[in-house]
Amino acid sequence: MNRVFIIAGEVSGDTHGAGLLRELKALEPDLKVVGLGGPKMREVAGEGIEDWVETAGVVGLWEVLKMYRYFKEKMDAVLDSILDQKPEGVILVDYPGFNLRLAKSLRTAGYKGRILYYISPQVWAWKKGRVKTMAKVLDLMICIFPFEKEFYEKSGLRTEFSGHPMVDRVVTLRRDWKREPGLVGWFPGSRLNEVRRLFPLMMEAAKAIKQAVPNARFAVSAANEMLAGFMRTLADEHGLPEAKRWIETGTVYDLMQRAEAGAVASGTATLEAACFGLPYTLVYNVSWPTYLVGKLVVKIKHLGIVNILAGREVVRELVQGDLSADTLAQTTTELLLDSGRRDALQADLAAVVAALGSGGAYARAAKAVHECLATV
Repeated sequence: MNRVFIIAGEVSGDTHGAGLLRELKALEPDLKVVGLGGPKMREVAGEGIEDWVETAGVVGLWEVLKMYRYFKEKMDAVLDSILDQKPEGVILVDYPGFNLRLAKSLRTAGYKGRILYYISPQVWAWKKGRVKTMAKVLDLMICIFPFEKEFYEKSGLRTEFSGHPMVDRVVTLRRDWKREPGLVGWFPGSRLNEVRRLFPLMMEAAKAIKQAVPNARFAVSAANEMLAGFMRTLADEHGLPEAKRWIETGTVYDLMQRAEAGAVASGTATLEAACFGLPYTLVYNVSWPTYLVGKLVVKIKHLGIVNILAGREVVRELVQGDLSADTLAQTTTELLLDSGRRDALQADLAAVVAALGSGGAYARAAKAVHECLATV
């Protein structure tokens, strides 16, 4: 093995791809890496990685359709590049809309190398029928949730459970802090559309919470300074300029450990919050066309991964029509006032997190990749 082509299309995929490549290079120092990713992967693998995640990481049906030509041209270019370079392996990191199509196109075009998938796509939630196709075109699936291994292996696809990388990450970020009584942590997401839909509801909910819990205080985690500025504008537009004092940037993991209760936008942050033991409510609100299309294809009872792993509603989910300033205020107030409920929720969260592995996720994933490619 001396060359691999790797593709990640989102910020989270860039993080996971970088972690995998770092461990893979420790096993194979002379490994040459090319492909598509982001700044973290470039830092590990060098200029062979094209940084495209800011452009590629679009969310929503309409947003993707608007960029159809871009993705079509990129798909053709990547396909030609892999067929021309003939790397021993192609590593696909999450990003299923692009990566699964590429895997199928590679096999159709006659690519004979190994195709490996890291961070398994959640086809168990939306398109179970795709598993048979995946089994035909992939040589290895590396999953980060324990129940996925049996699910994929039923199709005949070789599957390894590496553990979840977040377990390792949380260890380095954990602080020996006590939660601050009355502090509510708002986590409205890392994308502009999420913040636009969720932060105004959080501001309205805060007014009602303050009436029920006089000592309540609020802090909002902004993913970056651009979103922090956008939140300040929203605070002025909604007649709540004092909300600008709530906004923090770059303190998401600290706030998850300081807050007594909170609300977290659906996505990776909900699992992070669970790892830190934050008693929280999951919130989700997208455009109605996107939501209705999602309802047609997603065939699971729960939206949040914590609830999926638990097999029941551990974390309260306020989704689309069920989400309002009133319902958010009610669930958050209940968490603030009921210490027994907080303790029970934290115990359930700890049980879910314990099933994600004991650490060393990237190293195990790299070992699985290395062993698979060694047989080429």
